[in-house]
Amino acid sequence: MHQDIVFTIFLIFTGAAALATLALYTRQALLVAYILLGVLLGPSVFGLVNDPKLIGNIAHIGIIFLLFLMGLELNPKDFLLLMRKTTVLTLASSVTFLGIGGLLALWFGYTHWEALLIGAAMIFSSTIIGLKLLPTTVLHHQRTGEIIISILLLQDFIAILLLLVLEGSAAQEYPVLGFFKVALALPLLIGFAVFFVQKVLLRLLQKFDTFHEYIFLLAIGWCLGMAEAAAALGISQEIGAFVGGVTLASSPISLYMSENLKPLRDFFLVMFFFSLGAGFDLSMLGTVILPASLFALLTILGKPPVFKYLLKKNGESETRSGEVGMRLGQLSEFSLLIAVLALERGRIGLEASYLIQLATLLTFFASTYLVVMRYPTPIALSDELRRN
Repeated sequence: MHQDIVFTIFLIFTGAAALATLALYTRQALLVAYILLGVLLGPSVFGLVNDPKLIGNIAHIGIIFLLFLMGLELNPKDFLLLMRKTTVLTLASSVTFLGIGGLLALWFGYTHWEALLIGAAMIFSSTIIGLKLLPTTVLHHQRTGEIIISILLLQDFIAILLLLVLEGSAAQEYPVLGFFKVALALPLLIGFAVFFVQKVLLRLLQKFDTFHEYIFLLAIGWCLGMAEAAAALGISQEIGAFVGGVTLASSPISLYMSENLKPLRDFFLVMFFFSLGAGFDLSMLGTVILPASLFALLTILGKPPVFKYLLKKNGESETRSGEVGMRLGQLSEFSLLIAVLALERGRIGLEASYLIQLATLLTFFASTYLVVMRYPTPIALSDELRRN
């Protein structure tokens, strides 16, 4: 039965506002509220939103904007400068979590592909939670913020590479041919983007930079245009949007674009996280609750000491190493994205996808509480720890 889109959006955003209020009172990340709302309103509970696929299609735009903005904020020069400081540390932690997660998944009986992707999902820490729980002064002016940003940036870059691997492996009959197709198409897409930005976009921006509405429209058009160009070349739209953002990142206007597109991105991301909850089948809960809980526990108890050890070996103080490790002690929104895309591409089964999603959600809950209770955050329970 066709559902009125206006009524659906009313339910989503009114419910999101109500649950977000509860989340703020309980010092939880807002995206947890959006996912829980999806579960409650979706087919598994009240069934008020009975077309989650429609919402998922709309929310897909949010992921495109998310990766576009990520690319827009990823100035290649700054990225290389930051990476010099934490590359070995991040790669070492990534290999550690990939290996532990993959072996545990094999022990639970998942296939080799599923074990590899479950292990890969454990690599990433949440950019949203990591940065949202950092006070602004720490984020921009202290070494703790610099370390966290550099680790998260490199993890995000690894996630982009993993998405490319998923794209290439989606060809069921000839996966090797799929890899070559992506490997050839990506440089072509990057070359076109660089040429078009230098010869067309930057000139238009310089000529009409006083017209803010025009810049807003140009940014959206470029983001979605690159997404469609990537799709035409057989690459995912998300990768196209990321390339479009990176090629504009060195432009002086990139910061303005980034700030003005964030509300639009947030609108669609609410729908993305809602659609994850709405698409979650609670009848699968009994199947995945044990392995998901173990993976979540392994993440919460394992990530902080691993990061702490590696940071101390890198010359950081014990106090700073411990805080950074705790702030990165969860799975990521990229883990959710990998679970969804890998299922769509046929690389993992429904049970493995649900395991990643549930484990991610559990770590969001636990990690947020642990950070809020121990370290300065904008939503701390005590006045002593509350920092804007």
